[in-house]
Amino acid sequence: MAQREQLATRLGFLLLSAGCAIGLGNVWRFPYVTGKYGGAVFLVVYLAFLLFMGLPVLIMEFSVGRASQRSLASALLRLEPKGSWWHKFGIFNPVGNYLLMMFYMPIAGWMLSYVWLMLSGGLDVPSDQVSTVFTGMLANPWRMTFWTVVVSALCFFICGQGLQRGVERVVKFMMLGLLAIMIGLACHSFLLPGGAEGLKFYLVPDLNRAMEAGFMTLVNEAMNQAFFTLSVGMGSMCIFGSYLRKQNTLTSESAWIVMLDTFVALTAGFIIFPACFAFNVQPDAGPGLIFITLPNIFNDMAGGRFWGTLFFVFMSAAALTTVIAVQENIIAFFMDSYEWSRKKSTLVNFVLLTLLTLPCILGFNVWSWIQPLGAGSSILDLEDFLISNNILPLGSFMFILFCTHRYGWGWDNFVAEADTGEGLKFPKILRFYLTWILPVIFVIIFIEGYIQKFF
Repeated sequence: MAQREQLATRLGFLLLSAGCAIGLGNVWRFPYVTGKYGGAVFLVVYLAFLLFMGLPVLIMEFSVGRASQRSLASALLRLEPKGSWWHKFGIFNPVGNYLLMMFYMPIAGWMLSYVWLMLSGGLDVPSDQVSTVFTGMLANPWRMTFWTVVVSALCFFICGQGLQRGVERVVKFMMLGLLAIMIGLACHSFLLPGGAEGLKFYLVPDLNRAMEAGFMTLVNEAMNQAFFTLSVGMGSMCIFGSYLRKQNTLTSESAWIVMLDTFVALTAGFIIFPACFAFNVQPDAGPGLIFITLPNIFNDMAGGRFWGTLFFVFMSAAALTTVIAVQENIIAFFMDSYEWSRKKSTLVNFVLLTLLTLPCILGFNVWSWIQPLGAGSSILDLEDFLISNNILPLGSFMFILFCTHRYGWGWDNFVAEADTGEGLKFPKILRFYLTWILPVIFVIIFIEGYIQKFF
């Protein structure tokens, strides 16, 4: 059996794992819900859920990966008790990663497209026409396909160069660049006239705003954001654990990743809210914020083309690091499960996954009549729903049971692996909570997702 590839540096592991967790939801959703639900009030609830819900599952994923030295499907087979059925959950890994890339790669293509539009002056149009630029892009399947193929080819090429020479080296560069660009953009937003009001709206606790939205709604939003921000549950983090040496405890490593993820989400708000308040624009959520609201702000801003280009370079980096990390998961699955070479796995999946993005692309134009979740929905919405409301909560539920119950890998094995190395030890006082309470929370998340979507 070939020797397992390993990451060259601890920094490479932290930035690669953070790059997988840090995605577009950190930017176009987190600042909006924070402002809407009372600023610091929401932040406190969100951080509590992040620490007591997202972090333990992240540590479990890393532990399963590092102990087995395999991606999820092979890891469960190697660690499960003889004669058990845990390995059947390994299907979450390829299915979840494929589904995610089927709509995430086209969205990453939107980001690269906007880098070019901002740089070339394609967004220098009257404010009422900026939205037509975005809708025009969605309506053109050839243009969307072109940028998606660029994303796919670029990221698979990087993965094909190998773990250290390709994935680790490029993601380290992109993540460090992303953090530097974010800090620069945030400093610029701080200095905008009227920007202080945006920071006040974003961070000062406002109980009235929180109560207007409804306490249970706030709690549900905070819980969902904390859970989904780390992308735990489908084995994406498991593979990075399998590339990790045993010098440091997994609680320490996971804490660093959570801090990086939270830093990016908070800093995105420092960029967006001061700019929106400085130019008297209502901040919204989702694609409208990124592709319509912010381009209008950049058009009115001194040096707007420069800052706008920098912003979309940052957005592209956030998207591409996730794509590279998830593609590495897909490539590793076929290498581990079928003993394919990296070259074969890269080439086959480049062709297959690029073709699988077509339903999402065509769902905005040629197949726009297909509305699987009701009027106004798209194929992208269905793919996102399958990931966010099904695979992630069910996968997290599986990891918790596997790592805490004696019919799975078991608590003692999990804690021993998590505590191997120097650094923070896993708090064993959490055993009852993780064994009996947290699984119930994930069942509630799963049921609540269906209630929100259909009722």
